[in-house]
Amino acid sequence: MSGSFTRSWDRVRSLLPARADFAVMARNPRRDLLAGLTVAIVALPLALGFGVSSGLGAEAGLATAVVAGALAALFGGSNLQVSGPTGAMTVVLVPIVARYGPGGVLTVGLMAGVLLIALALLKAGRYMRYIPAPVVEGFTLGIACVIGLQQVPNALGAAAPDGDTVLVVTWRAVEEFVRTPNWTAAGLALAVAAVMLLGARWRPTIPFSIVGVVAATSAAQLFHLDAAAPIGDLPSGLPAPSLAFLDLSALGSLLAPAVAVAALAALESLLSATVADGMTVGQKHDPDKELFGQGIANLAAPLFGGVPATAAIARTAVNVRSGAGSRLAALTHAAVLAVIVFAAAPLVSKIPLAALAGVLLATAIRMVEVGALRAMVRATRSDAIVLVLTAVATLALDLVYAVVIGLVVAGALALRAVANHARMDQVDFTADLPGEHSEEEHALLAEHIVAYRIDGPVFFAGAHRFLLELSEVADVRVVILRMSRITTMDATGALVLKDAVEKLNRRGIAVLASGIRPGQRRALASVGALDLLRLEGREYATTPEAIAGARAHLHRAGLLPAASATASAAAPVTAPVTEEAPR
Repeated sequence: MSGSFTRSWDRVRSLLPARADFAVMARNPRRDLLAGLTVAIVALPLALGFGVSSGLGAEAGLATAVVAGALAALFGGSNLQVSGPTGAMTVVLVPIVARYGPGGVLTVGLMAGVLLIALALLKAGRYMRYIPAPVVEGFTLGIACVIGLQQVPNALGAAAPDGDTVLVVTWRAVEEFVRTPNWTAAGLALAVAAVMLLGARWRPTIPFSIVGVVAATSAAQLFHLDAAAPIGDLPSGLPAPSLAFLDLSALGSLLAPAVAVAALAALESLLSATVADGMTVGQKHDPDKELFGQGIANLAAPLFGGVPATAAIARTAVNVRSGAGSRLAALTHAAVLAVIVFAAAPLVSKIPLAALAGVLLATAIRMVEVGALRAMVRATRSDAIVLVLTAVATLALDLVYAVVIGLVVAGALALRAVANHARMDQVDFTADLPGEHSEEEHALLAEHIVAYRIDGPVFFAGAHRFLLELSEVADVRVVILRMSRITTMDATGALVLKDAVEKLNRRGIAVLASGIRPGQRRALASVGALDLLRLEGREYATTPEAIAGARAHLHRAGLLPAASATASAAAPVTAPVTEEAPR
């Protein structure tokens, strides 16, 4: 019992921050502080915008950026990661808010935190590497489309219409705008988006999102643009932590949304950490620690009224490009936003919602990397199918369902490709005949024996092809199966092989096997195929031995003269043999 407790504690301790994680913060603090300040300036309008888009308000976005941003930086597995509210998470939260209300979202965030910690303890972070690139690209494209569509009501100055999907809500907002156009809101949103997109081309290092928001807010105040609705009053500080929102009776109904939120948080955070590693030299994240950090962050954020959080790829990229080298930069980003919450809440409350919509519209556009999409679509037809299906599912269904659909389709196409690489070729077995033989005997043996070499995997995805090919063998008395080049075999493949042997045997055709590897024996034995071969004495270690056995079989059948039967024909295999080299 004590040993089990010790192992559990060791696992938890391995996920906690180590001294080395903080020692690196002292190397170049000035650079990290400047990077954190830069990220905070970029993150402010995004935190406000995603808070508004989620349905819980701008204050929820700020609380998430401060609390989750600090805790994920302390406990996470990356020195460069920046966390907070994100567009992808907002996409998931909108229907949860509509169905369960703000309290339901906070409860979902709490449950998702527990699930993320459980995933970290189970060492699930390593499985991120198995997500194919087309799924990631399709997922990102779909999220960008959803984020852009979500901004349409605020960008057009329309009251948020009712609707089950973002497509319906967008359509109704456009209809309302056509009936009663609000050109002020539309103009501000387009202007801010244009400033961000054009400014990024001109001076990529300048945070034009904050420039556009400040300019739009100043214009709205100077020219009394009442049609541009502001964010509204914000609290001057974070609320006291509370669990008042928690309704224990609703936990069962909120489990499915919590699983979706946790899955998305894990996916986006590990993706972001991988991107950050690729942008630097010498940095490598710990995926399990990252999941643990995100779990702690999502446990704490709801206590302060924050929405579920995840790592933010765009803010992490800004952090890296600004020269960050340690967690100090992400901690500084959270601290600067906390100062803004306490000191500048009255000014922030005057920001027009249309300006924030413009920021998020530009963000959505910049998420789409046309070059990467074009390359992925041109790679293979399978990659193009997976990308498009994932993007469409993200837009029409749910983000987690979209990833699942993408993985299933990618897996099915990969299985088909692997199965198509498996081959069964007829080979010239007479080249392996031992000893000296006349041309007449060679011709006689070739007339009665056929040999096949099976290459690649024999498993459920393509094993039936072998059954069809073997069943069509005609006008021979012996079939030799050379199996040393089979890379893998499952129960389905073994069963198909057994069926083929039984069908040929019923037609009076003997089947001999050579070179069965130790790894294949378990599958063959489980379905009785190995016993079938051994019962008739038809399993041999090598191909020459199988040929000698085939000649002996033909001699017993009276098809070869006695002189041509090899006296030294090898004995059949009766016990497991070592793996032979492919022949």
